[in-house]
Amino acid sequence: MPPSAKPEKEFPWWLAAAGALAVAAALFVAASDLYSQVFSIVAKGIGVTVFVTLVGYTLASALGLAIALLGLSGSVWLRQTARFYVEIIRGIPILVLLFWIAFVGAPGFVVLWNWLSYPLQAAGITEPMQVRDVSLMWRAIIALTIAYSSFIAEIFRAGIQAVDAGQIEAAKALGLSRYRRFRHIIWPQAFRTILPPYGNDFIAMVKDSSLVSVLGVADITQMGKVYASGSFRFFETYSIVAYIYLVLTVGLSLGLRGLEQRLRRGRTA
Repeated sequence: MPPSAKPEKEFPWWLAAAGALAVAAALFVAASDLYSQVFSIVAKGIGVTVFVTLVGYTLASALGLAIALLGLSGSVWLRQTARFYVEIIRGIPILVLLFWIAFVGAPGFVVLWNWLSYPLQAAGITEPMQVRDVSLMWRAIIALTIAYSSFIAEIFRAGIQAVDAGQIEAAKALGLSRYRRFRHIIWPQAFRTILPPYGNDFIAMVKDSSLVSVLGVADITQMGKVYASGSFRFFETYSIVAYIYLVLTVGLSLGLRGLEQRLRRGRTA
């Protein structure tokens, strides 16, 4: 093939096959009373899964960006602090971190809060906080936020470092402030670089959000677990659970791929 020739666009047969299977499965679920019942129960957890994922990933992105900027700062102490955070958090399994935040971190936070707010409690302004006041859902969200912020920080750091240093120097020469350099020069270019791994991490969090079921949070997996344990319909229940997760993750993957192609066309236009 000549160097200037563009490769022919390959037809996505895998997508056609997956779409056909998804439609066939949906029709089968609609026609079966048993599968319809299972789906109606399991689907009640979709809202919780979406909420945990969106809130957790938004917070993780903000924290990850802050850690990435610390890692790129001119202070060796800030850089080493950021590196310490990233390496330690990445070395802890998410499930272990989830248990630690839920059963160690949350009670510790309650003790600290009550100690700090003791004067207000003594004056009758506030009541002592109880561990049960910190919901299990928010404990799970905080754990996912901390876990994913370490991965997102590395994605942001690599994307920012990929920006041509000459353009940054030119922006400095024009007198742009650090914020304006980041807002108008660094971030738009870095975003195109980080989008693929950043999107992959978002899809991974959709799947890892199922870990919150170990705390009894009523997400898709927990709703399936409760129904299956009461009805002993394990095959039907977990088939529906897998189907819902596949629809969510494949749909997100296609949407992110379309966004990447639009950004790529915008760059070459």
